[in-house]
Amino acid sequence: MSEFAKGEVWLVGAGPGDAGLLTLHAVEALRTADVEIQDALKSAKVLEYAAGAELVFLGKRGGKPSPKQPEINARLVAEAKAGRRVVRLKGGDPFMFGRGTEEVLALVAAGVKFRVVPGITAGIGGLAYAGIPVTSRDVNSSVIFLTGHDHTGLSPEGIDWAAVGHAAGMIVLYMAMRHMGEISDKLMAGGLSGDTPVAVVMRASMPEMRILDTTLARAAKDIEASGIGAPAIISIGRGNLLREQMAWL
Repeated sequence: MSEFAKGEVWLVGAGPGDAGLLTLHAVEALRTADVEIQDALKSAKVLEYAAGAELVFLGKRGGKPSPKQPEINARLVAEAKAGRRVVRLKGGDPFMFGRGTEEVLALVAAGVKFRVVPGITAGIGGLAYAGIPVTSRDVNSSVIFLTGHDHTGLSPEGIDWAAVGHAAGMIVLYMAMRHMGEISDKLMAGGLSGDTPVAVVMRASMPEMRILDTTLARAAKDIEASGIGAPAIISIGRGNLLREQMAWL
């Protein structure tokens, strides 16, 4: 196990929520840290490993008052410069739509040593908890991961949705709940069938996990009617049908 030295920042992926999905490096970092700067996506069980650290909440939540990214970057640098062991605890994986790149570049610019501890992303691990394989030789041999909004909070521009709809057997969307109607319309306009299976997994891997099975044409209305909300991962493709045999929870 690598030494966690004073003055270093470790970006730690906490996984989708179930504390059992933490890596050994993540647990060691949590137990060793002097201060932990938390993302919004975390669970109480995960934080039980951090009993000896100062806990600082600096999480970002779409549509809600949140700290600005430069503020988070500055806090990471300041804590490290003060000689503390700093964990930046992030839901899922630090580099999967998690702003980990921006934080690392800020540390590099400030001359702060860092380490990245990858985590299990919800688009793989969270779907597995719902009984959905992101790839399967006989059903979907490719997968595309997309974010449902850009840095402005709007549906991302510059995506060729027609190409996306035909390029992979499974499409996995992060942070797409608010724009699911628009995304569905674009995919169907590009030729993807409205009958394409869709699964929405809320709070994946947690005891309160909820799953909505729907279709591309009905997804937006069914999400609204079901009351399912963020955080949720959305998968689009025939691989969702395997849930009928593979749902193990």
